Amino acid sequence: MLSHVGVACLLGSGLWTRVVPAGAPDNVIMASVVMDAPAPAAPKPEPAKPQIQAKTKPQPERQPQAKPVSPPVQPTPVLSPTAPSDAAPIVPSPAPAPATPAAPQTGNQRPANNATAAAVVLPSTSADYLNNPAPPYPRQSKRLGEQGIVIIRILITPEGRAEKAEIRTSSGYLRLDETALSTVQRWRFVPGQRNGAPEAMWFNVPIRFVLD
Repeated sequence: MLSHVGVACLLGSGLWTRVVPAGAPDNVIMASVVMDAPAPAAPKPEPAKPQIQAKTKPQPERQPQAKPVSPPVQPTPVLSPTAPSDAAPIVPSPAPAPATPAAPQTGNQRPANNATAAAVVLPSTSADYLNNPAPPYPRQSKRLGEQGIVIIRILITPEGRAEKAEIRTSSGYLRLDETALSTVQRWRFVPGQRNGAPEAMWFNVPIRFVLD
């Protein structure tokens, strides 16, 4: 057993050679076992050096900058349009009565502290008993299409008659003005009064000429 092991070792180391006896034929081939030299062991890789990371300084956190706050804009008050107030109708004031001279004061008389206004009633043409005729419409004025309003100013006596008459506002046409003036001068009136007594007063009478 041990002999077989020794032979195997000699064969493995290449030291074993076969001895050919003398006198053997020349065609005997000599064989030997050649062992390849073992390849050198590969060098162990050097361990990789740890890379040193450069220390970076921590950047300071930026504080968010506060945006400037603009002051609140005060709303402009809107003025709501006021509804127009209903205007009071304009009432024409009556013609002023002629001023009468004041009575001279005597030495024993004292002026009154509170003077009372005299009650005045203006003349009128609306009484039924007057029967005043309407002014005629001139024929030529009708043909020409003349129309308008004439205002006659009359001084009425305490008896209710026209003492004076004049044209205060013209119609723009002479024929119409003259017709109105001549007609009103023949009218009768209710005289004006002051404190219940008839009195001469001026009065305005409008005459309208309108084509149908």
